[in-house]
Amino acid sequence: MKTPPTLARFFSTLFSLFSGSSMGLTILVAASLSGCRQSDAIGSIPNDTAAVIGEYPAELTHAPFVPAGRDNLQAEKVIVHLEVVEKVMNLADGVKYTYWTFGGTVPGPMIRVQEGDLVEMHLSNNPNNKMPHNIDLHAVSGPGGGAEASLTVPGHTSVFSFRAMNPGLYVYHCATAPVGMHIANGMYGLILVTPKEGLPKVDKEFYLMQGEFYTKGKNGETGMQEFDMDKAIKEQPEYVVFNGSVGSTTGGHSLQARVGDRVRLYVGNGGPNLICSFHVIGQIFDKVYQEGGTQVHQNIQTTLIPSGGAAIVEFTCREPGTFNIVDHSIFRAFNQGALAQLVVTGPADKNIYSGKIKDELYKPGDPDASADAENETGKEMPELSFAERFKNGNALFQMNCASCHQPNGLGVPGTFPPLAKSDFLMGRQDKGIGILLHGINNEPISVNGKNFQGVMPRLTLSDDDIANILTFVRNSWGNKSPVVKEKDVKKTREQ
Repeated sequence: MKTPPTLARFFSTLFSLFSGSSMGLTILVAASLSGCRQSDAIGSIPNDTAAVIGEYPAELTHAPFVPAGRDNLQAEKVIVHLEVVEKVMNLADGVKYTYWTFGGTVPGPMIRVQEGDLVEMHLSNNPNNKMPHNIDLHAVSGPGGGAEASLTVPGHTSVFSFRAMNPGLYVYHCATAPVGMHIANGMYGLILVTPKEGLPKVDKEFYLMQGEFYTKGKNGETGMQEFDMDKAIKEQPEYVVFNGSVGSTTGGHSLQARVGDRVRLYVGNGGPNLICSFHVIGQIFDKVYQEGGTQVHQNIQTTLIPSGGAAIVEFTCREPGTFNIVDHSIFRAFNQGALAQLVVTGPADKNIYSGKIKDELYKPGDPDASADAENETGKEMPELSFAERFKNGNALFQMNCASCHQPNGLGVPGTFPPLAKSDFLMGRQDKGIGILLHGINNEPISVNGKNFQGVMPRLTLSDDDIANILTFVRNSWGNKSPVVKEKDVKKTREQ
């Protein structure tokens, strides 16, 4: 006996509204509590979210881009299609790795829904994959965050639905055993549940997610690398990166903004093990939605993001320049890859940040012994010897340059070019003086046969300091060159 069409549509609608036994029961109970306030029943869904007014396919964006919010603040049915793809991609310059991905990228696409929405999730496992996969969304109130309902073998699609009951920024990840291995291979992303009233407007929004990779080979060892379970258990990653690979969000791939822009970063930590100490060098977060929740903290320098957690940070760009975004467990940033960049263009305001005004000699106990004081006497400073310039240059290099180009001069693959045996530096007629005087403004450069998107701020150093640094760099790590003199720098500056 067939079910009448009208009755079939009724049960279909009822199923779509109440899919998931625990959520369906919650909705029914909430609807029957006459006169009960929302706060009276913790975890219940308000009556005005029990019905949806329409449906649409979710806009999914790959990092660092963020889906647009919608103007309609009524609850809707949002249909999300995610495909799991196992594929080989670049982890670092010359380093390849087999990633397990949501949507073909690490992190997976960002999903944006609204508090009260009914989300219908379609998880497809590509037929060419070797492993079963599923999805655990931390925004789900239900067993396994959807993991039990979505376990999918290659060549199949699983479908389930859930109500987005709590606003906030949440991680999603694969939870198929061994869970840590699936996460460590790149299976994580973010889902944003905006509050019903929406979020304040900003000029720019970006999506960043940190993750660790445990390879058999050491950091920088080229070729195809395999996952190392022993390192993962010991929590000893070779790489800690933003958005899936070293240099993914630096140089020509840097985030872009202008002076005056209000910037919001949606930041996740896929883990699987380490806590992220998230920091933007040269910016202060005037708003932090700590751990991705709705509680706002103000004027924060560094915010902790646990493994499997998230945070929303906001700030206003007040000065131009290149701002490094790091995990402030700082060796991860400059030695393992946890580095992104925000390039801000526009006019400078010397009332906010002056840059270096002058550089004086310092002699303890003799406050008048400055470079300016000596020059005022009319006496010409004697030229330093090669040994003196090399020694002074070493100290200045460690303070100004080593964090990017590394103390050994090898740079960071794919991000900061090497200075060791650098054909780009050693072949310049100006001995590299122009680079330190004027910087490199997001220009493509080639160093030792490898391409980089050159981004280097102008260093506000004295002529003497520049001569010292270049004497050291041009005579270290296999480089060989005559001493760079102060008058060489002065001549180039005048030109």
